[in-house]
Amino acid sequence: MSALASDPGEKSLAKLLATLTTTLHEPIFVFATLSNASRLPPLQETQLLFKEKEGITVIVTREYAAAHGIDYFFPCKMLTLNVTSSLEAVGFMAVVATRLAEVGVGVNPVSGFFHDHLFVPLGREREAVDVLDRLADESRQSAADS
Repeated sequence: MSALASDPGEKSLAKLLATLTTTLHEPIFVFATLSNASRLPPLQETQLLFKEKEGITVIVTREYAAAHGIDYFFPCKMLTLNVTSSLEAVGFMAVVATRLAEVGVGVNPVSGFFHDHLFVPLGREREAVDVLDRLADESRQSAADS
């Protein structure tokens, strides 16, 4: 019998921002859409699957898409936010996305059970890491001043 799982994450926006660190992942990822479920990549090759009425969105490495003849869009890098945020946390992703938008970096966020992940345009990943490092530093300073 299944039961409601306990929430492993932090809900406090101040704590999330003050403890924020990032991991930049090496592969280049891409977004694609598939209309035929029989063409889905194996799970070990898939970063994300999301079913929409128009098709199935997949995030895979560019290398995998190219090798398997999958048309793709948005070459990007994945950043993992190394804080365990609650799926019910309010405002965390809004602050992160707003800060990146202020410097013209678009972001496609994905929330997993334990972490949030950002897909940022290829070539802007270092800038995104720097922006988020500054955000965390500012948040830590603000917490220390309180």
